[in-house]
Amino acid sequence: MANPTLLVYRTGAFLVQIAPQSLVRWAVLIIANLAFRFAKQKRTLMERHLLRVFRYQAAEPVSSGQLRSAVKDAFHSYARYWVDTARLPKLSPAELDSDFTFVGWENLEDARCLGPGPIVALPHLGGWEWAGMWLTQVPKLPVSVVVERAANDELFRWMMQFRKRLNMHIIPLDADAGAAASKALADGHILCLVCDRDIQGTGVKVNFFGEETTLPAGAATLALRSGAAVLPVAVYYQGRRQLGVVRPALDATRQGRFRADVQRMTQDLATNLENLIAYAPEQWHLMSPNWPSDREFLAQQATAAR
Repeated sequence: MANPTLLVYRTGAFLVQIAPQSLVRWAVLIIANLAFRFAKQKRTLMERHLLRVFRYQAAEPVSSGQLRSAVKDAFHSYARYWVDTARLPKLSPAELDSDFTFVGWENLEDARCLGPGPIVALPHLGGWEWAGMWLTQVPKLPVSVVVERAANDELFRWMMQFRKRLNMHIIPLDADAGAAASKALADGHILCLVCDRDIQGTGVKVNFFGEETTLPAGAATLALRSGAAVLPVAVYYQGRRQLGVVRPALDATRQGRFRADVQRMTQDLATNLENLIAYAPEQWHLMSPNWPSDREFLAQQATAAR
């Protein structure tokens, strides 16, 4: 019997690829609105995350209506991410290129000339998979991506194959990920790491949007050991087009003990991610608990519901 979750993903990807784009955009709005209405926990977490961003921006206090609108936009952006990703295998290099542009491309080129890699460190924002396929199809650069393992094994295998169709080398986030990532860098691959969430719970402490949490140490650790540059990057939706922004490389010079240098670089990365996310917080797709206070809040909610 077919896995129902996998069936939904496969059917959705097929329909997105064959249906008129006007119909797809209409369907995306309906699905995003339904998710916004009924996915209460994800909506609550997005509210908490976006409030942190708005406070970081030191803007006027945000009203409940403004916050609700921003969270709803985040759901729309996330739905668009999945639809655009599903479309990718059917797009030609010319179509990819016509809807994409880069700012700071010279930072990537300089990093490739000066050492292995580089490492591209991104937040869960905008259409990063579009950028990855653009790199493989237009300038034709080798790209490796570290991806979180899905709880559903069949779905994870399907997603692995799907991403391979985008000409990316996929590295599952498991015990062998560090060695595989090091080899990819040594082979001259651009290594893409999504760095705004500590999935494994083994990261280092940082201040992120005014509150202490942990972020993954992988980017800093790999850079210090390999000599690869770490480039903070974000990909934004701008109407129907997409914009990739590449910031200058983090300072990866050794300044003290290895662990201290990892913490310093990870904090530097967190600061860069704050700036990149704050440019378009309504495109931030992080709908999971990301700070200790989020987990405490969810635990209190669960206790109150008993």
